[in-house]
Amino acid sequence: MAPLSRSSALAGLTAAVLLAAGCGGGTGGGEGGEPIKIGVPVPLSGDYASAGEDILRGARLAAQDINQRGGVLGRKIQIAQADDACGAQVGAQAAQRLVSSGIAAAAGGYCSTAALPELNTFHRSKIPFVMDASTNPQLTEMGFAEAFRTIGRDDQQGPIAASFIVNDLKAGRAAVLHDNTTYAKGLADAAAKALQQEGAQVVYNDALTPGQADYTPVLTKISGAKPDVLYFTGYFAEAGLLIKQAKQLGADFQMVGGDATNDPTLIKTAGPAAEGFMLSTAPLAQFLPAAQDYVKSYQQAHGAQPGPYSVYEYDAVSVVAEAIEKAGSAEPEKITQALAGIKGFQGLTGTITFDENGDRSDPVYIIARVEDGKFAGYKDLKDGQWVDFG
Repeated sequence: MAPLSRSSALAGLTAAVLLAAGCGGGTGGGEGGEPIKIGVPVPLSGDYASAGEDILRGARLAAQDINQRGGVLGRKIQIAQADDACGAQVGAQAAQRLVSSGIAAAAGGYCSTAALPELNTFHRSKIPFVMDASTNPQLTEMGFAEAFRTIGRDDQQGPIAASFIVNDLKAGRAAVLHDNTTYAKGLADAAAKALQQEGAQVVYNDALTPGQADYTPVLTKISGAKPDVLYFTGYFAEAGLLIKQAKQLGADFQMVGGDATNDPTLIKTAGPAAEGFMLSTAPLAQFLPAAQDYVKSYQQAHGAQPGPYSVYEYDAVSVVAEAIEKAGSAEPEKITQALAGIKGFQGLTGTITFDENGDRSDPVYIIARVEDGKFAGYKDLKDGQWVDFG
């Protein structure tokens, strides 16, 4: 059966009956002086816990700023966290715990593998879910009125990465490597298709097994295909090892990563071999003029620069608060209706307008590079041409 259109799903909202336990009742959905709960499902254990903690910190800073301004509708914002461990089953359980706790909305997500079942759970309970880092296109193509995101999509990032690889790096032969997760496979497919459209030959396209300690056999096979560039669409834990072990092998291809490689842990893992590593990514907070106060607040609170997605989570929580204000209510279905009407919201990451699917209109991607042990802006696409960032 074809999924409902977003407009049809929204039209049916007013006819639905809210169930207190299942639709963000209690402290989340009722009116009164209680805090309004916003759920944050992210990985807080496992290989990607650092990314999840970074996102959670962004949510807390957003709530802190909102509350210092008097809250929303005279009520405080309260962040309710849940560990999804980047897994499908754990993600579904984490989302259900948040629903049972009485959240009014959810803002978070990291791995699309976990975000998909989380979204299904929130959809059944009519709770809006604004995603800050989950980029698989399917998330906003299922016709669920509750799905929104402040980040771009894999089918937008893949062509941008391919353009850079072919037109700036001048690669005629490219290898694509992923880890078979929902996010990584989706980005790999989009990139491989775009590379061929750009005129490159894709000489290798396969998956590794995440969590391994030695990727030398995979790298040896890739080297045998003689690519100019290897585009890796998996996560930072594996990317750090790949960079280090490719250097040890003496591989002569340039390695480029997708946005899930954008984490300081990669630099720690790869060590000096990380220098010169490039990646396609949404701009980091430190690259965004409107986010400089946020960067200072984050550093003061945590003694480190924010990771890649915390500022997109800050905007996710902030846009939920804006929707609550516009709706004049913390009832989940009314928040969903208000989110669908968000146009021109001024976030730290730029202007946010949601299209009919809940995707962010005109998301921005850049190329970053590791320089002197940290990520720096490298290239930007302007009017179809790659130019120096900044």
